[in-house]
Parts: sequence; C-alpha cells; structure tokens
Amino acid sequence: MTDFPFDRLRRWPDIEAPNLHASDATDALLMNVAADALRQAAPGEVVVVGDRYGALTLAALHEGAAGIRTFQDELSGERALDANAASFERADAIAHAPLDASLFRGARVVLMQLPRSLDALAEIAELIARHAEPGVIVFAGGRVKHMTRAMNDVLGRYFGSVSATLAQQKSRVLIAREPKPLIGEPAWPATEFHADLDLTVCAHGAAFAGTKIDIGTRFLLEFLDAVPDVPDALDLGCGTGVLATMVARARPTMRVTATDQSAAAVASARETARVNGMADRVTVVRDDGLSNQVDASSSLILLNPPFHVGATVHAGIAQKLFDDAARVLKPGGELWTVWNSHLGYRPALERTVGPTRQLGRNSKFTVTVSTKR
Repeated sequence: MTDFPFDRLRRWPDIEAPNLHASDATDALLMNVAADALRQAAPGEVVVVGDRYGALTLAALHEGAAGIRTFQDELSGERALDANAASFERADAIAHAPLDASLFRGARVVLMQLPRSLDALAEIAELIARHAEPGVIVFAGGRVKHMTRAMNDVLGRYFGSVSATLAQQKSRVLIAREPKPLIGEPAWPATEFHADLDLTVCAHGAAFAGTKIDIGTRFLLEFLDAVPDVPDALDLGCGTGVLATMVARARPTMRVTATDQSAAAVASARETARVNGMADRVTVVRDDGLSNQVDASSSLILLNPPFHVGATVHAGIAQKLFDDAARVLKPGGELWTVWNSHLGYRPALERTVGPTRQLGRNSKFTVTVSTKR
C-alpha cells in the first residue's frame, strides 16, 4: 500500500469547498496496482495523463519514478499540480507536455484517470498506441459509478490485451498492454459540417459536445443579429469555438478573443476558426477564466457557463466566470449569457455585473444581457 500523504494536496487555484477534494480512492488504487512497474521504469519512461491536481504525479515520484511527463486538459489542474509539486519540493521532477506524440514518445508506463468521454479516451489511446514503446503498460483508473464496458471496448481497439482489477473502495483499474499497429491518418480532430449554420465544427476528444453544437449555444445563436457591432469581443469558455467563429463572421470588423482552460477546447476552437476562414480575426488562448485579460478592457463578452466541477454540480464555477466578466468589462459593456433556466442565475448576474434583462427564454434555457455598471 502506498504511504503517500494524499491529504496534503490542495485544489488551489481551482475552486475549493468541503465537498470538493484534490484526490480520491482511484489515485491510491492506481499507485498500488502500478507500483512494481513504476519502480522498474527508467527516468523519462513514466507519463501521467488526466491527473486532476497532482495526486498521481506526486505519488508516482514518491514511489520512485523520475522525469515524469504529464498532461492535464484543464489549466486549473495544471496550476494546482505545480503548486502541490512546489509544496513537496518536487517541481523540478515534472515536465508538462501537450497531448501529442511528444508526450508518449519513449513511454513504458502510462498512468491515467479515465476521462468521462469515450472520445477523449480514444484520442489518448490512439496516441499511446502510435508513439509509446511496444512494451508500454497503461494503468487507467476510475470510480466504478463512472465506468462502463464501453471503456474496455475503446481500449481494445488500440491494445491487444485489456484487463480489469477487482473493485476496491468503489474504484477500479483497467490495464492495457500490447499496442496494436495503426495504419492511416490520426482520427483527431474530428469534423462535422452543420448545413443549417454553414459551419464546420472541429473537435478533439475531450472537447465539450464534440463536433455537435450544444442546445444552449444554439439558442444564443438565435439572437446573433442583436449582438452589438463593437470592435472586439471575448468568448469566455469558448469550447469548440462555435460562438467566436459565428460572431466574427456576422460582424466583419470585429476581432474576437476566445478563451478556455481546456487544452482540447483551445485546439478545437483554433481549428474551427481556421476551417471556417476566421483564423485572422479569432484569437484563441488557454486561460483560467479571464486571468490574463486587463481590467475594464472589453465591450462585449459571450458566455455559456458550465455548471459542473468535474462530476459535481457546483455553482462556484459560474460565479467565478461572472466575477471575471465584471472585472474585464468596460463601464457600459455587455455580458451575453445563456444558462439553464432552473439555475436562476439572474440575481447573481445583477449583483455581480449590473442591470440584467432577459433577451429570450425557451423550455430549457434563458438568454440574458447584463450591462456593466
């Protein structure tokens, strides 16, 4: 059993609350199952994927691994890993890498928290099979309530051997070996043309909604003609870049900055803007909210806020984005928000940003415009 002190880890600078934790039983189970492989790995042969706040990476170092490469889709998790690594004085033992060939080249042991999305799992598995060492072993853990047989099937498309451990403390680990030879071009990013919008959407595996257009975004697009014609705008939490690309196309003189903390979203949004001819006017950046934007600098912000923190419904993420928008909007600037009507965000928008009017409402969503005081 690993003796790594998981309870010392923090989620900061991500949202912290009594019901939100920096590690779970899956992290400890992965360490116990992969311990022998970690001890046998040479420096630079261990890769960690989807480590939410550093539990896997730091515990693997504790078990004897060295020179770990790590990828986290969410920027807040990446920053939390760095903060936790600094507190353990292990920052120099970790290297962040993008989700591409460079992450897995030379890897013999891969530790990962299973993503909820099967597409995200497929993209990761394809990259491992293409670029890791032939003898690589993949240890992929998750909470039993979030795991499905389909995850085994996805791994089975890319590996000759897939097995599962017995469940312990409501967690389980899938173990994949013998990567299959892959022929042809990589499957990601995927693309889909939406004829009703004359728009091609590009998406990497972990991007929310994939190549589809979520119904909240579709509802906000119904009011596109009413969007003010200002010189610049921000698409906060841009996802695959649908709003940023559509607004830029509707307002030929506008420059749009699209931000998201998800690496998959950023890569997807850049490709969506490019294939639709908007790359010259849509700039996509990876950011935790609007942390890199100057106070009182924007006239228009578009927002379709998430309401989950991982698998937990939590209002804190939306409030964090409202706070960011209020700080970055110029006086008189507008925040256009689409939100699930049952969440009742209007009082928070009034309090945080300013006077808020309802632009539209259907059976599921409300579109509001909040004017900065």
